[in-house]
Formats: sequence, C-alpha cells, structure tokens
Amino acid sequence: MPIYHRLGDVPRKRHSVFRQKSGEMHAEELIGNKGFTGPASLLYHLRRPTGVRSAKTLRTLSWEIDPDCALRHRHFLTGGLKTGPSPTLDRAPLLFNRDVALEFVRAEKDDDHFFRNSQGDEIVYVSEGEGVIETLMGELSFRQGDYVVIPRGILYRFRLHKPPCVLLVLESAGHVRTPQRYRNEFGQLLEHAPYSERDIRRPQTLHVHDEKGSFRTVVKKGNHLVEIVLEHHPFDVIGWDGYYYPWALSIYDFEPRVGRFHLPPPVHQTFEGDGFVVCSFCPRPYDFDPKAIPVPYNHSNVMSDEVLYYANSEFMSRKGIQYGSITLHPDGIPHGPHPGRTEESVGKKETGELAVMMDTFHPLHVSKRAIDIEDEDYYRSWLGN
Repeated sequence: MPIYHRLGDVPRKRHSVFRQKSGEMHAEELIGNKGFTGPASLLYHLRRPTGVRSAKTLRTLSWEIDPDCALRHRHFLTGGLKTGPSPTLDRAPLLFNRDVALEFVRAEKDDDHFFRNSQGDEIVYVSEGEGVIETLMGELSFRQGDYVVIPRGILYRFRLHKPPCVLLVLESAGHVRTPQRYRNEFGQLLEHAPYSERDIRRPQTLHVHDEKGSFRTVVKKGNHLVEIVLEHHPFDVIGWDGYYYPWALSIYDFEPRVGRFHLPPPVHQTFEGDGFVVCSFCPRPYDFDPKAIPVPYNHSNVMSDEVLYYANSEFMSRKGIQYGSITLHPDGIPHGPHPGRTEESVGKKETGELAVMMDTFHPLHVSKRAIDIEDEDYYRSWLGN
C-alpha cells in the first residue's frame, strides 16, 4: 500500500548504529517484496529474528480438484461447510488457480501459534465477528465487513473477541494492491477513487515483547505447513517504518458509483492482484433514469471467471441464494439475471445488497471440499418464469 507509515522508535538514519540501553545493537530487518525493488519496511528488533530452535513439516496441503469438468454455473452454500476452529490452519479451499485461491473458515478460537504466509498475500474478508490481528508490526483491529490485507511474510496471530468469526480468505500469488487507475503517478489515491487514504486503517498499537523461550510459529510455503520454533517472542520490534504492512478497509467505507443507466462491475473494483480483481457490491441508489434497467444485462465472461460471495441474503439479479452463498459463473457460457428479475427491478429506487466479487483471468478449479455444499440444480435455475 503506497502510504508511508511509522510506529515506535527508529534511528535518524537507516542502516546506522542503533543501540539498546544495554549497549547491544538493535537487529535491523528489511521486509519487502520483489527483492529490493518492491514495497518494503525496515524493522528494529530487540533480538535477531533468525534464532530458530527447530523446524519440521506439519502437513502437506493437497488440494484435490473436482473431476467433473462439465461446464455449468455453480452454487455453493457455505452455511453447511464444516471447518476446524483455527483461523489459519483450518481454511477450506473452495476455488483456486495458479493466481488466487478462495478459502473459507469458521474460526472458533484463538490460535496458540504465530502464522506467516510465505507463498501469498492475503485478503481476509470478515463476514462475521470481530477481534484483533496481532502482528510484529503492531495490532490491527477487525470487525464485520472489513477487508484485512496481510502481505506475504508478515508474521501474525488472530485474537477473536466474538467467535465464531466467519472469514473469506483470498490468497494471492501476486502482490495485492489498490487499482492502478485509482492512483496518480505518485501513488496517491485520486479524487474519483471510491475510497481514500482516510478510510485505510493501519497498525497503531505496537506492543514490544522481551521474552526468551520457545515460541511456535507455522509458516505456509510451497503448499506445506512448517512448524518453526523460535528462541524468543517474535513480536520484539521496537519500531519500524516503510510501505509494507498489514492494513484494513471496511466494505462500508467503499463509496459506490451510480449512473443514469446501469454501470458495469469495474466501477465496483476494490483491489487488484496478478490475474484477478476484487469488487464490492454495496447498498446504493439504483440508476436514476425512468427507463433504466437496474439489474445487469446478460453477459459472457470471455477470458474471465466470475465468483460472488453473498455477504447478505439480498442480490438484485439473483433468486435462490442466501447469506454465505458462493456462485461461480465460468468463462464459456453467458449468465445474467434470473427470470423475472429484470422486470421487477424497473422503477425501484435502491438495493441493499452486500457482496464480494472476484473475477479471475484464468479458469478456476473447483475443490472437492466444495462438492458437499453444492446446490446441484443451480444451473437449471434460469429455466421457466
């Protein structure tokens, strides 16, 4: 995220002598992506971040693909999905390709370990619940409706205040960022962007832990979960600054755009990654021309798969969906409003829908975990009146 941020104590000059009261030097650590050319932050630890007591593989993540390749629209009901209690270790993969994975978890208790995703950036949409994500760069609170963006390599731990917390996790192989068209050449969000820097929440509270012992961390890398035991508490950072850190944006702070006639999904775009985009469909007035048709027209997703997570039970163009539904409308066949929805929308003044959309530019695989919660007749729901 191209906003400079600073917390705690840092020396006047980078890479210069910075001593503790004991006379020992603080350990400096650069965290950033794309080697030394991407966004980065510089951290100052009480102890070296490299002290490891042990390392072992916990398990390999084998994501099995649904062998049924029949092209059709699909609908998954996450209300029936059973997941384990951990917000990091028990995520169920539902849809994935080489660029992005969509996972779902109903978290019921705090993790007793620290977690680092070293193979992808994460966008965590909080569908229910609230709490705090503790990170080595400070604490970041979350609540229902928040998107929490956690860049890869950031060590963190969930603390749940109101479990269960229902989390939709988008794991990106590329760097998650604000859409380029929303930014000027200096990285600042433009006036026409649907949110501004004021809406972005950054870590504000930095708790420094000066503790030795054995501290369990789990690292996700190469589709393996690896347990690494550190010799000291990893949250021993006394200060940092830079452009690389976790941040949050509420879907309720996204300002929807409305036109005289229907505007296409790109006006709802919220994030971009490599090979996919994320959009937010929020409560808003409908199109204001007397002859406007508010619901979207039929369209074919050429070179794009469309996924919608329904964060409430209302959606202007759909019937038969419920809160927690996920629909997949793949490239290769058209989709559009259900029968009757077009006529019903004419003359209506507003919608209360709330949904998260992910459009991918490479085909998605359906996980076997999704089969048990599938509405198998969904693709027939456009038949009849």
